Amino acid sequence: MDMGAFWDALGVRERGLLVKSGRRRSFRRGDRLCREGDRSTTVLVLLTGHVRILTLAPDGREVVVGVRGAGDVVGDIAAVDHRPRSATVEALDELQVLEFSGSRFFMLCQQESRIACAMLVVLAGRLRALGRQWLDLSSGTAQRRVAALLLQLAVQYGVRHGDDIEIVTPATQAGLAMTAAISRESWARVTRDLRQRGVISTGRRRVTVHRPGELRRLAQ
Repeated sequence: MDMGAFWDALGVRERGLLVKSGRRRSFRRGDRLCREGDRSTTVLVLLTGHVRILTLAPDGREVVVGVRGAGDVVGDIAAVDHRPRSATVEALDELQVLEFSGSRFFMLCQQESRIACAMLVVLAGRLRALGRQWLDLSSGTAQRRVAALLLQLAVQYGVRHGDDIEIVTPATQAGLAMTAAISRESWARVTRDLRQRGVISTGRRRVTVHRPGELRRLAQ
């Protein structure tokens, strides 16, 4: 099983320490692990499944700003700065996690340099992704935004089958449209056009990219 940047950056000893120190919990699809504005400081390391990160837009809509998968860590910022949660975390499928109190996780980072370094890797990756996502998704046509998001998902979740890249999408069509900052109708129109041109094919919670070069060109 492929794991996220946090887990991948740890050694066997540190992984064992986290497993021993954390409380294993399960969540169902649709469960909210934390809510924006909460004062909780719980930190979760995802063992299986995916979550989406939601934040409130000025008009009151919830907007998807990210997706995390197995091996990623969520809730870490509140454990460090003790401020209200900056986002809501919602399970996209069945989850198995390791749960830590904020103080316990912070102590582990202080005591174990490799865990602290893994967190630096995670934070650096998030900063890079945020900058790239802002550039890709905050400007341009609906077609450009859809192409940019599909490329991002292909990198994160894509599995190659010959020349094709198969993506099990971590959100519904409506959720993906929100992430791309376009309407659901615009998302459907653009993906229909991409299907007709043979760039992609789609199924239930699944997209297969047949012409990644063309998708990359459309995202520029």
